[in-house]
Amino acid sequence: MSIESPQPTTGATTSAAGQLALQAVYLKDCSFEAPQGPRVTAEWNPQIGLDLNTAVSVVDGDLHEVLLTVTVSAKAGEQTVFLVEVKQAGAFLMQNLAEPDFRRAAGVLCPGVLFPYARAVVSQLVSLGGFPQLLLPPVNFEALFAAGSAEPASSAKN
Repeated sequence: MSIESPQPTTGATTSAAGQLALQAVYLKDCSFEAPQGPRVTAEWNPQIGLDLNTAVSVVDGDLHEVLLTVTVSAKAGEQTVFLVEVKQAGAFLMQNLAEPDFRRAAGVLCPGVLFPYARAVVSQLVSLGGFPQLLLPPVNFEALFAAGSAEPASSAKN
């Protein structure tokens, strides 16, 4: 009695289905500035500003680097209490993705994977700077992507 195992398929016979696979997550750059130091009063209630930006570049062939830049500023009145910038990157294999699927992966799925890492780094930097813990809220990248996709259409109508 013999048992035959299926033979692996070669790259030439694989289907053209799209593939998105995370290869690596890494911190590309970060900075923390506290011009006045951690002079926190009992009434610690700064205005927090959050800015997100995503960039995509080709590393090699179907391997792309997605860079999520998270900038957080805290102000008390007009005075900057602290400023944090984190550039969290990931290497993603993106094969056989149509242009709309590629844009959605780069604008929604990849930043969604990277954001928890960036949020942890922001929290740690703020704490190490002597300030109370800062926990950034979850971000709906799907809604941001939809709003960003709608902007060019709405500005073209004006």
